[in-house]
Amino acid sequence: MKQTILGSGGAIGIPLARELKKYTSEIRLVSRNPKKVNDTDELYPLDVNDLSQLSGAIEGSEVVYVTIGFEYNLKIWQEKWPPFMKAVIEACQTHGAKLVFFDNVYMYAKSAIPHMTEESPIQPPSRKGAVRQEIAEMITSAVEQKKLTALIARAADFYGPDNKNSALGQMVATNFLVGKKAQTFGNPDKIHTYTYTPDAANATALLGNTPEAYNQVWHLPTTKENITGKQWIDLFAAELGIEPKIQHVPNWLLKLLGLFIPVMKEFPEMMYQYDQDYVFDSSKFEKKFGWSATPPPDGVKAMLASMNPGR
Repeated sequence: MKQTILGSGGAIGIPLARELKKYTSEIRLVSRNPKKVNDTDELYPLDVNDLSQLSGAIEGSEVVYVTIGFEYNLKIWQEKWPPFMKAVIEACQTHGAKLVFFDNVYMYAKSAIPHMTEESPIQPPSRKGAVRQEIAEMITSAVEQKKLTALIARAADFYGPDNKNSALGQMVATNFLVGKKAQTFGNPDKIHTYTYTPDAANATALLGNTPEAYNQVWHLPTTKENITGKQWIDLFAAELGIEPKIQHVPNWLLKLLGLFIPVMKEFPEMMYQYDQDYVFDSSKFEKKFGWSATPPPDGVKAMLASMNPGR
């Protein structure tokens, strides 16, 4: 059976393609410039600005995984995500494909962040969260109307191999590797759980190939250890054998940096996730499938090895 990844070149799409090999030899990779992960992969170039191409990308697929990531910019999210998701849902309906949507936690209420479950209230405190709420509700509405078979797989913030663009990658690992201080924002003494990207890919592939997992929301396996932001930095420093020097970046400086580094403009509205405990509960998945997330020291080691192969 053919399984298709929309957004096959990113931090989740690449390891997901490897994991899907356990379930099928027919894997279609769809992105602007797709590259093979497995020898038998079918490549399907697609420009997401031309949504008319989506039907062809999905045709013949039994399962479609959406792991695409649009540029981290509110205006682009508002312009691109809703029509893209509408076109994906319509194409899946036309071709009888099941949909697996790889999601984040932005739609959860601020009060849920200290302990997020699949049942947490949906009340996004940010405008990006409102976009995520809208596209998730498009999926759940189609499922409730029995027009679509789908599941939503949610992850916390990322870390892991080939994932240098994550917060831990950019502000901690990369800085340490070039001899700079780690940077942190929010309150580094608050707990912050992270999803290890190979775990997320493994679990997403498993969910997509488990019939009874559909028409539900799932939290992907995520660190259960109550590690603070500061303790994550300590883990990276310990693995590198260096002193964990830290530079705190206050909110006002983030806004100032946004004048020169556009992506920094996008962070201030998300600070609510970093000034309180951030605990992502994946016990539903763990109980169903009987396995837990990779221990943080092992994940940190693998991430650093991928970023600095000569270590």
